[in-house]
Amino acid sequence: MSHINLRGMGVALITPFKKDKSVDYQALARLLDYQIKNGVDYLVVLGTTAETPALSPEERRDIKQFVADHVGGRVPLVVGCGGNCTADVVKEAERVDSSQFDAILSVVPYYNKPSQEGIYQHYSAIAKASPVPVILYNVPGRTGVNMTADTTLRLAADHPGIVAIKEASGNINQMDDIIKHKSDSFSVISGDDGITFPLITLGAVGVISVIGNAFPKEFAKMTRLALEGDFDAARMIHHRFTDLFSLLFVDGNPAGVKCLLHAMGFIENELRLPLVPTRITTYEKIRKVLDSLN
Repeated sequence: MSHINLRGMGVALITPFKKDKSVDYQALARLLDYQIKNGVDYLVVLGTTAETPALSPEERRDIKQFVADHVGGRVPLVVGCGGNCTADVVKEAERVDSSQFDAILSVVPYYNKPSQEGIYQHYSAIAKASPVPVILYNVPGRTGVNMTADTTLRLAADHPGIVAIKEASGNINQMDDIIKHKSDSFSVISGDDGITFPLITLGAVGVISVIGNAFPKEFAKMTRLALEGDFDAARMIHHRFTDLFSLLFVDGNPAGVKCLLHAMGFIENELRLPLVPTRITTYEKIRKVLDSLN
């Protein structure tokens, strides 16, 4: 099985849409080049931030191929591969092209609310089927169920192909418990921009970032400084963005980061239902913070 270095900043890519709600591939190409030029360590395609549930199977296939072709191996690629039907996720994982993608990111099954044993068996089946390494994704605020530290550590110990977890539970004690008891071959990645800095001080290897869509250079620098132990310099950059951390999520993700990217001139401010753009008041606050950053 291939290896991927998850140290640093990955970016959870948005999916830009035109005014008619079709995928804006021209804008996507600009964003990909912007990310790579500004030092992103890897890119995550078709995650939560990409509005993946609102994309058709054909669109998901075309976006994966477009990103793989346009990136052309310049940075590693991770592809979202998750759902609440284990059999379907296994089939999708089996089809991942290891010549194009370096790992899959698979979310805890949502809506079904499985037990911890059910979560374990779900990921065990995926790990056995996937031709590339598997990154677990724990985000109970979206899925309705939390994967405990014990389940995470059990999966990491039993399946060498499960190499990391994107932790977005918001529970620092749980994350620290995983970091404390994991093996050296398993990594903890922050799933929340706002706690990336403190989580790295505890032993996380980086972040899969939303704000990195707009500020890849700055947030990648913060992440690297923290990983290098230059906490004072990293903290200064972290504090520059604390106002944005909350604003980007007050009306939901990716509404906030799409608003920010629109204000920066990258994309149309378009989402697909059931998601809608930020409120005007939020948009103005984001513009104000952006002006102060500039």
